[in-house]
Amino acid sequence: MFQDLKNIYHFLQALLANIYYGFPSRRLNVIGVTGTDGKTTTTQLIAHVLKSSGKKVSFISTVKAVVAGKEYDVGFHVTTPSPFAIQRFLRQSVENGDEYFVLETTSHAIDQNRVWGIDYKLAVLTNVTHEHLDYHRTYEDYIMTKSVILKAAKVAFVNEDDESYNYIKDQKFNSKKTYKVEKIIKNNFSDKTKFNQYNFSAAYRVCNYLGISDEKIIEAIKTFQLPKGRLELVYDEDFKVMIDFAHTPNAFQQLLPEVKKMFLKNGGRLIHVFGSAGLRDNSKRSLMGLVSSEYSDIIILTEEDFRTEKPEEICRQIASGIKNKKYEIIIDREQAIDKAIKSAKKGDIVLLTGKSHEKSLCRGKIEYPWSEHQAVKKALQTHK
Repeated sequence: MFQDLKNIYHFLQALLANIYYGFPSRRLNVIGVTGTDGKTTTTQLIAHVLKSSGKKVSFISTVKAVVAGKEYDVGFHVTTPSPFAIQRFLRQSVENGDEYFVLETTSHAIDQNRVWGIDYKLAVLTNVTHEHLDYHRTYEDYIMTKSVILKAAKVAFVNEDDESYNYIKDQKFNSKKTYKVEKIIKNNFSDKTKFNQYNFSAAYRVCNYLGISDEKIIEAIKTFQLPKGRLELVYDEDFKVMIDFAHTPNAFQQLLPEVKKMFLKNGGRLIHVFGSAGLRDNSKRSLMGLVSSEYSDIIILTEEDFRTEKPEEICRQIASGIKNKKYEIIIDREQAIDKAIKSAKKGDIVLLTGKSHEKSLCRGKIEYPWSEHQAVKKALQTHK
């Protein structure tokens, strides 16, 4: 009942925002990017390729928004902003003479009507994996929510290698195009993780459809820098420290073996520090523990926006999935990072997942300032 009222409220907000700003999306080529993992990288990459090809483009992603040439910070647990904020950004983009607007779009924003009224010309689905089932209840409902913008768009691009494709392949679309790891991407970026090869392939297919040549796309991808906190190597001397936003079992399954393959040699260890957000999908927690235990040598469980849940209980739920690996629970995230870095030896890699670019850490009902990067810097200063 409460959720229904909330959705009606957001619908009215979206309706008023569209009217107030004059339905600006109708004057832009809006490209929506949705999915569980890979949305931010794909969003920013599409924008980068278009801009590198001489197109005027703005975008909103989890990490930041760049609209009409001005950068805005969106680092507080926000992916898709409020209806009035979205429509204001779209209006600024129109007034700037932009041709394209790339919008990272969550299933929550779709279900809650926050993106109502946006005229999506193209839509991309990266994947749908185990996440947000506290909200959507079932995997199929989660997929169907995301498919709303795919069906509304003039053209939908879907990942035929993803499990979700089996659920949506027979759905009615205005126009549907599929992608997988494209040969041109595999040939040019064989050194990239499989995960990012999918993101690159999605961006390639969209930009190629928009008339950008293969040569220009590949050239642009080569100059692309991954968003902050995405496979970000923040320390690389006798051992390594990497920060990534991975916070689902699938993201762990994609990330951890690739990190081991790319960075660990001569007996180096993978030290994994992570937690799971409170008041969110708790059914994924043991699966995260299981995947981490398959690839990590040392596991340190810690807080990650526990909200009003008990962080100790969240960590115990994660630990229930850990198989044949010792683990340690250090609730204070700064102390956990400090312990991981002080435990690192030559050749090891410390992998911190879950918080990445976010600038606050929710404890109880209070958002405390947080910087994963600053916590690493502080630990390194006292590392012996």
